[in-house]
Amino acid sequence: MKACVQRVSQASVTVAGEIVGQIERGLLVLLGVGLDDTAADADYLARKVVELRIFEDDQGKMNRALPEIGGAMLVVSQFTLWADCRKGRRPSFIGAAPPELAERLYECFVRAVERQGVPVATGRFRTHMDVALVNDGPVTLLVESKR
Repeated sequence: MKACVQRVSQASVTVAGEIVGQIERGLLVLLGVGLDDTAADADYLARKVVELRIFEDDQGKMNRALPEIGGAMLVVSQFTLWADCRKGRRPSFIGAAPPELAERLYECFVRAVERQGVPVATGRFRTHMDVALVNDGPVTLLVESKR
């Protein structure tokens, strides 16, 4: 499982002109599920992302995690994180999980974040989404469950 984690001051997801998910201060997580991923990967990655100390403390150092700042998380499915661009000009998505598995593990990730007491908003699985964000910092991290 792969996550592109962005620290944001605000973020939202719009589908067909309707805002379906929105947060203020917190994390935007673009989540990609791979063929070999399991519920254990979703639990691990959710715990890891929630506990990342990437918010500033009183001294301006990245020393606080999402729950410490009272932030929220916006989770958006992003199978293109599994793109293999090494050959040719068209990305291959052979490493991405099929939609049924991906949606199940995406939901596992969301529930695992909620169990940690973090408010979660989501995009809409398998739809064209417009994602808007204000990246705070900017801070962007790539986090994987397998490495």
